Amino acid sequence: MSASPDFTTRRRVLAAAGALAGIGLVNGRVAFAQPKLGRVAYGQGSIDPFFAAGYVALKKGYFGEGGLEVEYLNSQSGPRTNQLLAAGQIVFGATAATAAPALTLAGKPATLVFGFDRKLTYANIIVRREDFESGKIKSLKDLAGKRVGATQPQSSTWLMALYLMQKAGVADKVDIRPLGDLATMLGALKTGSVSASMATMSMMEQARQEGWGVPIFDATTESSWNEFMGGDVPGIAALTLQDTIQKRPEVVQAFVTGLVRAQDFISANSAAAVTDAIYDDYLNAFPREAIEKTLGVYKETVFLKDNLITQEAYDRMTAIMGDGRQFSNEEIKTVPYDRCVNMSFVRRARGL
Repeated sequence: MSASPDFTTRRRVLAAAGALAGIGLVNGRVAFAQPKLGRVAYGQGSIDPFFAAGYVALKKGYFGEGGLEVEYLNSQSGPRTNQLLAAGQIVFGATAATAAPALTLAGKPATLVFGFDRKLTYANIIVRREDFESGKIKSLKDLAGKRVGATQPQSSTWLMALYLMQKAGVADKVDIRPLGDLATMLGALKTGSVSASMATMSMMEQARQEGWGVPIFDATTESSWNEFMGGDVPGIAALTLQDTIQKRPEVVQAFVTGLVRAQDFISANSAAAVTDAIYDDYLNAFPREAIEKTLGVYKETVFLKDNLITQEAYDRMTAIMGDGRQFSNEEIKTVPYDRCVNMSFVRRARGL
């Protein structure tokens, strides 16, 4: 049975009207509306400028421009971020890059999809100035018999504390204390509950500016970093479950593209301009001067400008996780780069 000419004409008009509903005019030019990909929850493991790309993407609306509505939350620690991701309460997380192999080994295959940095910016150790200037604690070896603060057991700060203590030859003589979040760690050191604390650079700067804290290991310096690490190691990364990549690749692409655009904004602008963009909404718990100085150092020596995690960097990271510190070497062999890292979304966003 053939359609009547009138019916066919009406159908074509309706189809054209439907298509035009997604078109608008921008500066006199035709612009197609972005596809709506729905809402996803995104958790960042703490409040710190090393998450700057996430803050910029949220503030500048880069996720939304890709058709993705992102609900942000401070998930407070790496282990809690991993728990939320494994339980499906968040779709994307940003925390220590060690999370992807750890989750995969725990039976929740996860993948790193975006690299924030080339150094573990939380692998610094600070002590009280009075202890440093008195000669009581001048180096990592001096921490024998003392307490060192970290976030939670098996967290990235805990792992790096153990690794650095082993490198210094005092691991069996140091009590690594899990204290919760970064602010609690800083408070515990200031009041003397611990003798030293793992610290992000913003924590180091705050302690320095307030006049009571001194670093005895500063991972932001190339000499210290290369002595202990030997090259790039991913510190913070964005990850998602492999199931999400398989079922919702367009959502993963929109999310990663938003972060890539944010990194390009950071790379193209001064530390002051980046601070202006994100300080009030996300980082006002820290002194503004400390945030700007931290971002300046991160831009020069820490942030991964192309956001690509290489196999060499990943292998250095899993070597730190192995040797029984977090996993056995046999377990680490089951989570190679190709299983836990997918840089195709970054490459696509960068036209590579």
